[in-house]
Amino acid sequence: MSTTAHVVTVSDRVSRGVREDRSGQAAREALEAAGHEVTSSVVPDGADEVESVLRAALAAGHRLLVTTGGTGLTPRDRTPEGTAPVLDREVPGLAELLRAEGARHTPFAAISRGLVGIVDAGPDRPGALVVNLPGSTAGVREGLDVLLPLVEHVLDQISGGDH
Repeated sequence: MSTTAHVVTVSDRVSRGVREDRSGQAAREALEAAGHEVTSSVVPDGADEVESVLRAALAAGHRLLVTTGGTGLTPRDRTPEGTAPVLDREVPGLAELLRAEGARHTPFAAISRGLVGIVDAGPDRPGALVVNLPGSTAGVREGLDVLLPLVEHVLDQISGGDH
């Protein structure tokens, strides 16, 4: 199944052009290799910025939204806080699975606060899966390796498909 995906890189340094967007590029490559059409954007750290770009991506009809960065513990890491108001329901099992897979590679995965959730389908929207991944390229690749086999089923369920 091919769906439209939107990758959001959340980083002050990338948004200012002082650092290359490696994690966003890794996400785009993995999603495209899996057959998805991908667009992307970059925003500075902060809950308001994240919420705004996610809402715009949903309004554009994207069904899979992947953020990279802003899930840690620094004062500006607010990606989960910007994601939460957009979600209709969280999917904690997927967030736990992503952290567990990451922890197999680094203990730092345990301090990721990333959320996974859905935006319900409605008369004017198809529904979407929203995933917060860490800002490291390894974390993005590992997370998408876990997530991509589940995307088709999740999106089918959001749209009212049977179990």
